[in-house]
Amino acid sequence: MSSRERILGRVRRALADAQDPRQDDTPYEQAVARDYLREHGRRSVAETVDLLAENLADYRAIVHRCTPADLAGTIAGMLAARGAKTVLVPPGLDPGWLAATDAERIPDRVESTPHELDRVDSVVTASAVAVAETGTIVLDGSPDQGRRRITLVPDHHICVVRVPDQVVSSVPQALERLDPARPLTWISGPSATSDIELDRVEGVHGPRTLEVVLVGGQASADVTS
Repeated sequence: MSSRERILGRVRRALADAQDPRQDDTPYEQAVARDYLREHGRRSVAETVDLLAENLADYRAIVHRCTPADLAGTIAGMLAARGAKTVLVPPGLDPGWLAATDAERIPDRVESTPHELDRVDSVVTASAVAVAETGTIVLDGSPDQGRRRITLVPDHHICVVRVPDQVVSSVPQALERLDPARPLTWISGPSATSDIELDRVEGVHGPRTLEVVLVGGQASADVTS
């Protein structure tokens, strides 16, 4: 028996109790039961946000919390601590977010080359949604997030998440909020890879440093990896 036959045999056994949509009028989406859990456990809004912060930090992202009034100062402090003299700015980013920094704004331009993007010190974006259970942030290419490559080439990415509005517990809940036709970028911590000896290297195919700002009604101590 070939590998192909073994794999197809397992698929047939797994679907043995499923209705064949070709034999009746059952829609394809209903042919296989999808009654899996939409989230694991019950959490309050605050607990969900805390879980997001915990999992982001576990992925070695640096997590900050602040109020909307303190956001500009928080971002300015992060850029100053990084020594960033230039910051890449998506076209729809709220200009107030960068009002407290003296870093030079570099606009997101279609004609920018990878070498030009690589010379930028930092990039600041908003986000579409964040998943607490997996510590994942999703960007969908909206004007305040920009094109995908601006968050993959610069070495330092600051991403703002509005809490609790943009925070969900699980991936299924996130998918319900996202448009599958948009260019979705799923981020779980800074870019990292490991070789066969499990030596971890960061910044190989994306930012070496990811800082996430959770903007809500009440500030608290920073959570770092």
